[in-house]
Amino acid sequence: MEWNLAELYESLARAFPERECIVAGDRRWTWSAFAERTRRLAQVLAADGLGRHQERNRLSPWESGQDHLALYLYNGPEYLEGMLGAFTAGVASFNVNYRYVEEELVHLFADSGAQAVVFHSVFAPTLARILPRLPGLRLLLQVPDDSGHALLPGAIDYEDALSAALPSPLAVERSPDDLYILYTGGTTGLPRAVLWRQADIFVAALSGRGRDGSEFDSFEAVLERAQRGTSRQLPLPPFMHGAAHWGALSTLLAGGTVVLPTETRWLDPDDAWATVERERVTSLLIVGDAFARPLLEQLRRQTYDLTSLRAVVSGGAILSPAFKRELVERLGVRILDAMGSSEAGGQASQDDAFETDPTFQPSPGTCVVDDSRTTVLPPGANETGWLARSGRIPLGYLGDPERTASTFPVIDGVRYAIPGDRAQLLADGSIRLLGRDSTTINSGGEKIYAEEVERAIKRHPAVADVVVTGRPSLRWGQEVVALIQPQAGTAPVAGELVDACRGQLASYKIPKAIVFVDAVVRSPSGKPDYRWAKERAGAEGVSVSPAEVSSPDPSAPGPG
Repeated sequence: MEWNLAELYESLARAFPERECIVAGDRRWTWSAFAERTRRLAQVLAADGLGRHQERNRLSPWESGQDHLALYLYNGPEYLEGMLGAFTAGVASFNVNYRYVEEELVHLFADSGAQAVVFHSVFAPTLARILPRLPGLRLLLQVPDDSGHALLPGAIDYEDALSAALPSPLAVERSPDDLYILYTGGTTGLPRAVLWRQADIFVAALSGRGRDGSEFDSFEAVLERAQRGTSRQLPLPPFMHGAAHWGALSTLLAGGTVVLPTETRWLDPDDAWATVERERVTSLLIVGDAFARPLLEQLRRQTYDLTSLRAVVSGGAILSPAFKRELVERLGVRILDAMGSSEAGGQASQDDAFETDPTFQPSPGTCVVDDSRTTVLPPGANETGWLARSGRIPLGYLGDPERTASTFPVIDGVRYAIPGDRAQLLADGSIRLLGRDSTTINSGGEKIYAEEVERAIKRHPAVADVVVTGRPSLRWGQEVVALIQPQAGTAPVAGELVDACRGQLASYKIPKAIVFVDAVVRSPSGKPDYRWAKERAGAEGVSVSPAEVSSPDPSAPGPG
C-alpha cells in the first residue's frame, strides 16, 4: 500500500470531523475545520499556477517535477497548514531556518527554486531586503503576528487569502510519488534538500507502521489505529527542523491532537508545563539536554498537575541518563530516546535506558556497513562502521547527483542511506552510536567521537552544558577541546573536569584544553552549533597539564 499524505489526512478528517485536531492558545480547530483551511490554501496555490508539472518516473532521483513552497515561520498552526495545504495542491513545501542571515537565506531560496513563501510578519524586513535577488519567488503569503510590520509590497495577507478561497477539494490527482522535502540543518556545512517520496517518509518517520513494526497495508488498518487516537502531543522544538514536525505529523496521522505552547519563539519552561497541565497533554517532544535541563529546573521551582503526561520523547541530541532518571522519578513517564536523520528517517530508539554508554534498538532496515561502504556488517563484528538504512529511504539531494550517489550507495543490489553517523552493531543486534563523522576528531592517528566525550563530561555536577570539538595541533594533528558552560554558582577547574572523564574514556580521548563559556550555542532545536565551537576552540582555552591528562600514544605519527 502506497500513501499520499494529503489524501491520508483528508480521509482521517472525514472519519473524525469533530475530533480536536490543533490547539494553539485560544485557537482550536476540529479535524474538519483544519482540513477546510488546508483545502483553501491549496486553492490559493493552484490559482497561482503552482502544482505538479512532471511525473516522478520521468525524473532523476535528484530532480523535482513540482513547484516548491518555503515555510519561513515560527511554530504555529500555519506551519502544519502550509505543509498539508501544499501537499493537497501537489506542491512540495520545505523548511526555512529562521535564524539564517540574508546570505544564507538567498542561498536556500535559490537552491530550492522556491516559487512561493508563507512567512510570519516578523521576517518581512529581512525578506524585503533579499527579494530583489530572488526573481523566481512570486507568491508571498504573510502571516500576521505581534511584530507590527506592515504587509510587504506584493504580499497577500494569509488569512485574507484563505477567506477568499474556495473550501472545496481541488481536482488534482494525488500520488505517493509526490515529494516531501527536508533541508538539513547545515550545522557543519551548506544545507541540502533531501527529497523523499511521501509514501516512503510516511513509513520511515511519520508513524506508517503498526505496533508490530509492519507497514500498514490498508486504510482500514490506519483507521483502526486512529480510532484509538487519544494522544495529545506538545512538540517544543521548532517545526523548521524535522524532528518537531515529524512528531506533529505522526500524531495527526495517528488520529491524535497537536497542542502548541503559547510561546513559540523560544522555550519558556513555565509556559510548557502550564500547557501540559491546561490541555491534558499526554506526550511531550523535546531535543536532549538543552530542553530537559530548563524543564527540570522549572519543576524544582514550581508544581503542576502533570498526571495526564505518559511519555517524554527526545531525539536529535544527547539526553543524559541523569535527566532521564529525574524525569521518570518526577513524572512517572516513559522515556523514549529516538535517533534518526534527514536522510534516513527514524533509525533506532531506546526505551527508559539509563546507561552511561547507551545502546539503541534498530528500526526495520537499519544496519551498519563497513568503512568502505561495500559490506553490511554482521552482529558482533567488533568493527566501527557507518550507520545505514535500507528500504524506505530518500530519492536523493535536490540538484546534486554526486552527493546523491555517495550518500545513497548500492551494496549487493540493495540501495542504502548512509547519512554519516559512526556506529557499532553489537552481538545482540543492538547498536552503539558513536557520533557524526563530521564531528569526529582525529588525534595522533586515533578517532575520537565528540558525543562520547560530551556524555562523559556531562556527568560532572558542575557542568550545565558542553560541546566537544577539535582544533589544530602541531603534535597530534588535532586535539580535543571541551567548551563548558558551568552550572550557576559553581567554579569548576580544568583538572576536576578531566578527572570526571577518567574511568569512562581512554586517555587519548580526554580533552587537552577546556574553554569556559557563558552559554553553549545551540540551534533552537537543541543541536550544538559545531561551527561556533570550532571558532571558539581555536581562539582560546585553558590547557590541561600533562600531569592531569595523558596524551595519545607517543609512537603514533604526527605532523609535528
